Amino acid sequence: INPVTRGSTSNMRPCNRILAYPRTRSSARPLDLAILKAFGGWRMDRRSPVTHSTKIPFLIGVAGGTASGKSSVCGRIIERLGMEHKRRVVAISQDSFYRNLNEEESARAKRGEFNFDHPDAFEHTLMLSVLNKLRRGEAVKVPKYDFLNNTRVKDEHILVEPADVIIVEGILIFYEQSLRELFDMKLFVDADSDDRLARRLTRDTHERGRTLAQVLHQYLYTVKPAFEEFCLPTKKYADVVIPRGAENEVAIDLILHHIHEILRSPRSSLDGDHESSADGDRERAPSFVSRPH
Repeated sequence: INPVTRGSTSNMRPCNRILAYPRTRSSARPLDLAILKAFGGWRMDRRSPVTHSTKIPFLIGVAGGTASGKSSVCGRIIERLGMEHKRRVVAISQDSFYRNLNEEESARAKRGEFNFDHPDAFEHTLMLSVLNKLRRGEAVKVPKYDFLNNTRVKDEHILVEPADVIIVEGILIFYEQSLRELFDMKLFVDADSDDRLARRLTRDTHERGRTLAQVLHQYLYTVKPAFEEFCLPTKKYADVVIPRGAENEVAIDLILHHIHEILRSPRSSLDGDHESSADGDRERAPSFVSRPH
């Protein structure tokens, strides 16, 4: 995705049918900084980081099955927030937080037998720590993961500065409650399983050095079962379900409109932050408010 330029909201379409409405807190904070991109290899604009204050960023979680179009949805939201609302945005992928494998696990991974779609494949505590630091207004170092060798790149990180809006995408970002509760808005990208398989075949053979046979074997024996056991059940936690991913312009418009309305309102401070959920209004957990990580 190329760096975005300023635009207008003239291309937004009115809609008289609401497919889903996000359950988020009723207040947000005004923001006026430049856009920032930090999503894998995307360029990072290091202009004016968020200052340390009681203002906190708006966290959006984007979940969904493998190759469902999560990255495309993130790209559309980032582009539109920058062009139309001039917000500073960072996007982080859960893929960056795959843990290092031991020798036996590495051998299984080379044979396509290691389950990268299982919750135990990720280092959740590190991801939680990184997101809490960003919410405090601190810059963080995100690991770089080498998918060809199934390992983190030693001594290399991606520096991510604080921002107005933080977008986090991944297959299991709603699986762990401690991570799930960080998000102000939770989106689930719902795509046809055949479409997801086709996109995964293209991606893994072209970008990750795998053969067609390896991708199909991995999909049938680990990816598909893990999706049904771990990822799909987290769909119930989503505030908005997006059929057809980034192609669903109506859903993207509704989501952006809601984000814009929240960001225009006064945002709660760190000490008085509350969240509205399906179970009613509840105060943030102490670990979230005090940011001990």
